[in-house]
Amino acid sequence: MGALDQIASWPVPNAAASVVAADGAMVDLHGDIDRPFRLASITKVIVGWTAMIAVEEGVIGLDDAAGQPGCTFRHLLAHAGGYAFDGAEPIAEPGRRRIYSNAGIEVAADAIGAAAGMPFSTYLAEAVLQPLGMDASELRGSPAHGVTSTVRDVARMLAELQRPTLLSPAGAAECVTVQYPDLGGIVPGVGRFDPCPWGLGLEIRGDKTPHWTGTSNAPSTFGHFGGAGTMAWVDPAAGCALVALTDRPFDDWPDALESWRRLSDDVVAEFAGSHTS
Repeated sequence: MGALDQIASWPVPNAAASVVAADGAMVDLHGDIDRPFRLASITKVIVGWTAMIAVEEGVIGLDDAAGQPGCTFRHLLAHAGGYAFDGAEPIAEPGRRRIYSNAGIEVAADAIGAAAGMPFSTYLAEAVLQPLGMDASELRGSPAHGVTSTVRDVARMLAELQRPTLLSPAGAAECVTVQYPDLGGIVPGVGRFDPCPWGLGLEIRGDKTPHWTGTSNAPSTFGHFGGAGTMAWVDPAAGCALVALTDRPFDDWPDALESWRRLSDDVVAEFAGSHTS
């Protein structure tokens, strides 16, 4: 029995998954990898990568002013801009707390669109989706949670995250470097952590315990999970990545965290370093 076989027992209407090796190969599959799912907050991973492309193209600077007074583009991408989970009005000064915020990501996306002179959805498609061949993926609505995609397409994104082609090595490293490392905060649905490490659009596991990734995932593991019942991570130490998409909402799935942790541990045990050519 392989690690992904356990997904068949998950209490979800539909599920699909893939393990992605460091060289981008999909080394194990489950379900219909071409079925579209709402990614929910996994969208933020794609947006973070898009944002760094905009920085490297000179469209916007990480430390350019954006949002409320004293707030920068970097603050927004790192959930340090002082914005609430939802809503346009800030609730704190920038850089004081890690407040997980859809609104902050939306402000960041608007800043890219304004600086680029095009809708953010167009910039995202031209900067990331089209170059990676993510033809089944589309941003519909909020850039914080609005991408619809497939396992096959997300696997292409996970391959990019492991061996970047769209960013310089420095830019890719910045995305997965902890921003404002002293900030504590809450990972919604998981718990409060101090510190609560985050990169640019991507959550970094760090020493968070318990977490939605596995107990054997390295602190350098990064990724995101979504309220639509979706999760994706890259573990640089293990040399592999995982995406599992479902259509059962996280809030309606009491055992989601336990299921994801068990799957993650089994994937690391089975696939770590197994395909790196």
